[in-house]
Amino acid sequence: MSERGMCSRREADMWIERGWVFVNGEQVCELGSRIDPAAEITISTEAKKDQAKAVTILLHKPVGYVSGQPEPGCIPAVTLITAETQLPHSGGPEFKPWMLRGLAPAGRLDIDSTGLLVLTSDGRVAKRLIGEDSEAEKEYLVRVSGEMIKGGLELLRHGLELDGKPLKQAWVKQLNEDQLHFILKEGKKRQIRRMCELVGLQVVGLKRVRIGRIRLGDLPMGQWRFLRADEAF
Repeated sequence: MSERGMCSRREADMWIERGWVFVNGEQVCELGSRIDPAAEITISTEAKKDQAKAVTILLHKPVGYVSGQPEPGCIPAVTLITAETQLPHSGGPEFKPWMLRGLAPAGRLDIDSTGLLVLTSDGRVAKRLIGEDSEAEKEYLVRVSGEMIKGGLELLRHGLELDGKPLKQAWVKQLNEDQLHFILKEGKKRQIRRMCELVGLQVVGLKRVRIGRIRLGDLPMGQWRFLRADEAF
């Protein structure tokens, strides 16, 4: 179900346990059941209603907030999702506190970085952005200090390793003496900061401006809006 983009693995497990999944018209209630790859999978009305409640939120995260589960003394970005911080006239449904249930970040943005953070309770969106086979691009503007080593720009594009594993090819352009433009298709912890350190640079400012086809645009810092029905990553 996850591979077909119907839902996340977590949602699939929950729906199966509740008897909401049917294979070739037969109800499936046992987790881990093996089926023919060509089999027809359908879900019940209850599952469709459950999925319809899912929301996806675009937040302009300020410095000082962590995107995920906070360590002691850290403030999670989800605390910024309130009726007062919603972008006025942004469209979408009226914010209700129940929408925070199951809301989780789809990708990292560290405490010292700003920009676009996606929080979603929709397993399909999460899979598209952070699934193992995700090809969604993430675009960043990065301010740096220091002196880049010879051939550093080429290394940033391809040839660096983190945690003993080679990084995917990146698109990197030097905009001026102290600013770089990155487009990545992966999101390792503090990846850009660590990449820059390997070529002699220190990141002094980092802003994510796009994920997939969704741009941060003019969304004010600290405010958020719903992903619109006509938008997709």
